[in-house]
Amino acid sequence: MTAKTQVHSAIKTLEKYKKIIWPEIDKHLVEPVFPSVFKVPRKYKGLERFHRRLYCEYPLRKGKYLRPTLLLLTASAMGKDIKYAINTAAAMQLSEEWILLDDDIQDGSTLRRGKPTLHRMFGFELALNAGDTLQTIMWKVLSDNQPILGIKKSREVSEEFYSIIRRTELGQTVEIKWFKENKIDFTDEDWYFIADSKSSYYSITGPIRLGAIIANASEKQLDALTFFGLNLGRCFQLVDDILDITTNFKGLKQKGNDIYEGKRTILLGHLLRSIDTKDRNKLISILGKTREEKDEKEVDWVIEKMHSYGSVEYAKKLAQKYKDKAIEIFDKDLKFLSKKPYRDDLRQLIDFIIEREY
Repeated sequence: MTAKTQVHSAIKTLEKYKKIIWPEIDKHLVEPVFPSVFKVPRKYKGLERFHRRLYCEYPLRKGKYLRPTLLLLTASAMGKDIKYAINTAAAMQLSEEWILLDDDIQDGSTLRRGKPTLHRMFGFELALNAGDTLQTIMWKVLSDNQPILGIKKSREVSEEFYSIIRRTELGQTVEIKWFKENKIDFTDEDWYFIADSKSSYYSITGPIRLGAIIANASEKQLDALTFFGLNLGRCFQLVDDILDITTNFKGLKQKGNDIYEGKRTILLGHLLRSIDTKDRNKLISILGKTREEKDEKEVDWVIEKMHSYGSVEYAKKLAQKYKDKAIEIFDKDLKFLSKKPYRDDLRQLIDFIIEREY
């Protein structure tokens, strides 16, 4: 099977699980039943509907569902019935929705999944409140695990979830701090610290570990899955950073978005180390500008320099290195992910992560 065929199969798998997970999310996107004295009066029902429209906006746009799919496939590959993991998968996807809302506000992003970001549509205050609402719903979904998994296992899942979110928030703090300081002595090690928080753990390792915890994985199995996720997660973020300057994610994002936002990427770090003095001074000047102050010509100039100084090729080689390492671990150390077709589906997602176009 060619890489392109595997990517096509992986996309079909993602779409399949999206259809399975969405109803679980949708049923939680309703207003709760309040105590009678706090019941919303009829004359304010329109405001209640408006509130719901805000917090449903990102979930209804539906992303790739990579994280919840990894969670379900891991549990299934270890022989656990999907019914035990579906609720946690829904919470995983809901976490992405509110985290993206926060990210878009903090980064000043203009597009999300091919449409204007929520704060561009309704303002910062309402977008923040919508994100708070989605986070509240996410924790409610996790609390609903108790009758499904039992108190002990439900607590294990919630603790892992808590750990994932806390490390992600740390990574976001560091990324924003370094952007505000216009950090230019940016090393690969610095990038790994952010990427391991926001991608390796949150996007890949966390979902896999959650699926394995639900399937009663041993500590040794969790350690092997964690090392696998670390490598695949680094590959995932490197590909994301490369796509940012080479595509517009099929119209879902703005090309060069990371440069507009001043994000510190492997490509930028390599460029800062490789560029000559004259070009470096211009690059630092551009990086010191806000998103609104940067123009398309300046962003295109940075992208051109990333190509001409070999930064793109450098990132591609690293992505391939981490993909190869992830496959080696998968084939050698993750044989306990044995149930088919789930193991095969997981293997195809590895190719999707490096070969994807969005």
